[in-house]
Amino acid sequence: MNVPLLTADLPGTSGLIRVTEEDFRVEELPLYEPSGEGEHLYLTIEKRGLTTPEVVKEVARALGARERDVGTAGLKDKRGVTVQRISVATRVSPEEASKLAGTGFRVLAAARHGNKLRPGHLRGNRFRIVVRGVASGGFEKALAVCERLRATGAANLFGPQRFGKYGDNAELGRAILRREKVVRDRFLRRMALSALQSEVFNRCLAARIADGLFSTAIEGDVLKKRESGGLFVCADPAADAPRVASFEVDPAGPLPGHSLFAAQAEALRREQQVLDEAGLDEPSFAAGGGEMEGARRPYRIAIAELQVEREGEDGFVLRFVLPRGSYAASVLREVLKSEVFTEENNV
Repeated sequence: MNVPLLTADLPGTSGLIRVTEEDFRVEELPLYEPSGEGEHLYLTIEKRGLTTPEVVKEVARALGARERDVGTAGLKDKRGVTVQRISVATRVSPEEASKLAGTGFRVLAAARHGNKLRPGHLRGNRFRIVVRGVASGGFEKALAVCERLRATGAANLFGPQRFGKYGDNAELGRAILRREKVVRDRFLRRMALSALQSEVFNRCLAARIADGLFSTAIEGDVLKKRESGGLFVCADPAADAPRVASFEVDPAGPLPGHSLFAAQAEALRREQQVLDEAGLDEPSFAAGGGEMEGARRPYRIAIAELQVEREGEDGFVLRFVLPRGSYAASVLREVLKSEVFTEENNV
């Protein structure tokens, strides 16, 4: 499912990312700071060449804890340098844990807190990405694209990594809902159903961009408040237009499910058309159980602290911050004008 570019009229830079691990750096921005007391030890960990589950396994073993007693706010890339926080239920002191290091990871800080980290317990992610092998004029092209993105925001799409190595996760999710396949592996089932929801969202997003409705409220849209996350239905597009234009609220597309906050009128008609084209219907969502409750995701995201800097003779550095659940590919594809595959899953 190809989502149209927002900056298709501006030339891209092309180029290579991840030439070295240092070229791709991600720092998790915590939702809150540890209190200093509690049964859980919060560790800030820098890792490279490892997945988050691999680090969780190593840390649990080193601290004598069970893997199920380790919590994470998000999953981070294997290829690159990433900083993230994990929690561990352990009696090991922060002072002792701060000395922990292994092949590909080290603890930067440790402090106690009262609760286990859960997925989504982060504000967002800060990126530093080096693009190399750029042709002459690439830096200026990057500046022009980034200037546009600062004004419009980025498309909050799900990248190809969401759909699995062979791109067939969503199809497996569709088979589960149709009761054509029984998947007993809870992780695989959850991934497949999530991929299916992501596919529907991308289809809705693509249609909005193609029809010139990316930053426009239409009748019956579900609008999401940026400050509080609250949802409401747009009854008067003219009245809500200034709030969309000022980035106070964003149109929010469906991650379909049996308990989805429903759109109305024209927005509902558009969403239903996408579901029909995807071969889905509401009654089938019940087969997804707790993994298919449904949610709303903004079509548009703000890019904070977006900067472009020269790097050597044929490269540049992109620095930016994205809200949780968003992907660096949303920015990179606009700048490079090429499909960007990353392993990131920045919950």
